[in-house]
Amino acid sequence: MDLAAEAAAGARHGLAAGEAGRPERADWTIDQGWERYTAQEHAVWKTLYERQMKLLPGRACDEFVQGMRALPIGADRIPDFRRLSEVLMRRTGWQVVAVPGLVPDEVFFEHLAHRRFPAGHFIRQPQELDYLQEPDVFHDVFGHVPMLMNPAIADYIQAYGEGGLRAQRLGRLTNLARVYWYTVEFGLLRQREGLRLYGAGIASSYTESVFALDSASPNRLRFDLERVMRTRYRIDDFQESYFVIDDLDQLLELSRIDFAPLYARLDQAPELEPGDVLPGDTVLHRGDGTYHAGRAKGALK
Repeated sequence: MDLAAEAAAGARHGLAAGEAGRPERADWTIDQGWERYTAQEHAVWKTLYERQMKLLPGRACDEFVQGMRALPIGADRIPDFRRLSEVLMRRTGWQVVAVPGLVPDEVFFEHLAHRRFPAGHFIRQPQELDYLQEPDVFHDVFGHVPMLMNPAIADYIQAYGEGGLRAQRLGRLTNLARVYWYTVEFGLLRQREGLRLYGAGIASSYTESVFALDSASPNRLRFDLERVMRTRYRIDDFQESYFVIDDLDQLLELSRIDFAPLYARLDQAPELEPGDVLPGDTVLHRGDGTYHAGRAKGALK
């Protein structure tokens, strides 16, 4: 069964598929199989690519735009990981490795710690353009890889991988995962022209790239590490709060912090809900919560 047939049949990938999704290699890497992509799969990439490229000017941060221009990423075909890696290696020492889908935490962190970005090799179906349960090649490559061309992000994500291995040993993955979520996946950045997105979960989403910057519903709060580590997040809908950094070097500073005292303090601090606003928060925009309130009201009917 080829990739298109698997997806059409509702197949799960990687870790989500259970034992059937485990590849032969212990590091979960596989061959991308670029030559096996079908015309339909390249067409889905083209649709996703073209609509995001029309939408992102004035929304994506300068570093994302620069990274995209420097990489062999275009509309007509799914990128070849070998070609991406050649450019990345010269610039920041990173490479893109193919995996079947989600991988175990320890495998993910090990790859990041050694500057290998694991990217799912499959692509969503035409009926799944706006929502996909598992990250596919469009999310992983279009959303993440351009930012890996930036030295600060490149170093930060490597440090996150190293920190993830330590957090796993300490049983603190939940707290650390929130940092990745609210930065690498759903982070916003202040630039001279205004707020811009840099998180891959926003950059690769047609709907959230509008919601995150334009909607009156979510909170937009100044990033604070300890606060973020206490804050739950949504995996099934738009975020209720976005955290804003002043520049990418701020992330690099996080990689130099000793997290052990932070973890100890978190034991004494309550967990926070995604939409909470605290008296000590620096609020750039206090959301009115209308989107999620409407969703909750609809669910009760």
